Amino acid sequence: MSHLSEAFTRALEQVVGSAGLIQDPERMNSYLSDWRNAYRGKAALVVRPASTAEVAEVVRLCREASVALVPQGGNTGLCGGSIPDDSGTQVVLSLTRMSAIRAIDVANETITVEAGVILQRLQEAATEVGRLFPLSLGAEGSCTVGGNMATNAGGTAVLRYGNMRDLTLGLEVVLADGRVWDGLRGLRKDNTGYDLKHLFIGSEGTLGIITAAVLKLFPAVHSLTTAWVALPSPQAAVDLIGRMRTLCGDRLTGFELMSRQSVEFVLQHVTGCNDPFNEVHPWYVLIELSDTLVNANLAQMLEDGLGEALAQGEALDAVVASNDAQVAALWALREGISEAQNHEGPSLKHDISVPVSSIPAFIEATDRKLKDAFPGVRIVAYGHVGDGNLHYNISKPVGTGDVPFKAHADAIMHVIYDATIAFAGSISAEHGLGQAKREAAQHYKGAVELELMRTLKQALDPVGLMNPGKLL
Repeated sequence: MSHLSEAFTRALEQVVGSAGLIQDPERMNSYLSDWRNAYRGKAALVVRPASTAEVAEVVRLCREASVALVPQGGNTGLCGGSIPDDSGTQVVLSLTRMSAIRAIDVANETITVEAGVILQRLQEAATEVGRLFPLSLGAEGSCTVGGNMATNAGGTAVLRYGNMRDLTLGLEVVLADGRVWDGLRGLRKDNTGYDLKHLFIGSEGTLGIITAAVLKLFPAVHSLTTAWVALPSPQAAVDLIGRMRTLCGDRLTGFELMSRQSVEFVLQHVTGCNDPFNEVHPWYVLIELSDTLVNANLAQMLEDGLGEALAQGEALDAVVASNDAQVAALWALREGISEAQNHEGPSLKHDISVPVSSIPAFIEATDRKLKDAFPGVRIVAYGHVGDGNLHYNISKPVGTGDVPFKAHADAIMHVIYDATIAFAGSISAEHGLGQAKREAAQHYKGAVELELMRTLKQALDPVGLMNPGKLL
């Protein structure tokens, strides 16, 4: 039952129409929990504006009525940032109807899209004009551009192209008072003061609602080669990426590290996945090289680098994919890890980053502390070595129940986050804070940093109606 007045609800319906307002509990259901069903809340209603003007009017009405808003895109996040609280008084503002690609400027290498555009559709639109939009992640078939920007998404190509902060040139944002900031400028140089777009990218809807963006495009990739490499240690991975960067430069677009435990879960639980090697190895990396040239000799370049690595003991074995099917099979081993781990019971997920040079020491120290404190835990460590981002996830010991294992979640988290901070890292590399890491951020971020963040929140959302309870 909605806690909102009939007059307020009618005013919203006048703005967005009957198609843009959802009050039926059954229809609202999919907007009230995340895709993993890890977070669930209640809402007074769901509003689905179809234009920036409608978003602005909805925000203005909510401000006048002191009703909190929870912006939502594809709802594929991992930290509960787009889920309302349990009060049933908040309004979920879904941007999925705002799905227009407004403009493509090939000469300027930019594309202007609305926040509800699905990432895969954005990639396809770039391909249709012979260009590349490089952000790529597991949820690209359902996540939206607005959500990607709200969490400053990274993905598998950050090594070459950067994250959403690096890919965004301009924004259109509805502010907390209903005004619209039109910053949709496709400029790579604009030295006229504060770069306001960076306040909103990564802010998880707590400062304003991103409704559109100007994004960078890149030349299309015409040559690609992929290899699966067995390694003795994480240090070997750091040595190998240094070697490949020196040899290949920007052609190195992917370098994904995986522990044996990660791969074993995929082999056990994901249909059709096979081990590329006959022998078991402790660590693996997936390497991808790409080039804009049609006949770039990437395979030779990759084989040269791997040959040196094998001779130096950095690599133990390697296989280079010879066709698209083999490329897909190698990537399936990497992309299947998260799903596979779910089959082993609760997965305590920690998305951290440390300097690339610190990855080996971080893994060694944290593995040791966890195994000493929680014997039998299975550590699923994998991630994007090139940008220092590790997904350091923990599964329960074999034979342990879910409840007693989850009782250790906070203690396990503190071991991992304490080590992360000790190595000058971050407790969230690409998933944001949402509600999952809000309290941890209060503990691990510095007092001055938190004060500055609260100052920005107070300045831009003084009433506190933009996604309350998230991030801060």
